[in-house]
Amino acid sequence: MSFIKSMQNRYTTKKYNVTKKIENEKIEELKEILQLSPSSINSQPWKFTFVSSKDTKQKLSEVSWLNTNKVLDSDTVVVFSRINNIDLFEKQIEQELPKGAVNYYKEFIKPQTDEQIKAWFDKQVYLALGVFLSACAEMGIDATPMEGVEPKNYDKILNQIDYATLMAVAIGYRDNEDFNQPNKKPKSRKDIKKVIEAI
Repeated sequence: MSFIKSMQNRYTTKKYNVTKKIENEKIEELKEILQLSPSSINSQPWKFTFVSSKDTKQKLSEVSWLNTNKVLDSDTVVVFSRINNIDLFEKQIEQELPKGAVNYYKEFIKPQTDEQIKAWFDKQVYLALGVFLSACAEMGIDATPMEGVEPKNYDKILNQIDYATLMAVAIGYRDNEDFNQPNKKPKSRKDIKKVIEAI
């Protein structure tokens, strides 16, 4: 299937087939894809937690607002977190990044407020989210990106201290009766001429 066909076929899954599991090889491939995701100055201020444990999914489902069933019925929930400890981040880039990248951070990012620095971290995580959703589409895996979760409670359940949950993505395979499938509910997007400009 071409990439455009994969994107036409993907949608925000509302109902999962609880009996259909994602092959382990595909899960491992998704992990590597996330590890390869791009970020500004290769900063990688993130962590991705793959949750397939029924007990942990049950706990997460209770702090996922309207997404309870998606968390429970999907094969795996991937939690996208950004680093929350700026000192730790700065130590990491000093050890791992070339001098030019570190100098860019020190000149343009570090002088900002902690809130602005963390917002910059957030942007990098959302780059990885886009890569992940595209990869799922290409691999024929259904996905539900969820900002409708309780981040602080996710952090408690996952015992996160230096990282903070931004969002989660439920992945698995759609239930044939899911009303939100493109063949049942056509995609709603703005006209291409309204969102694309060629100069």
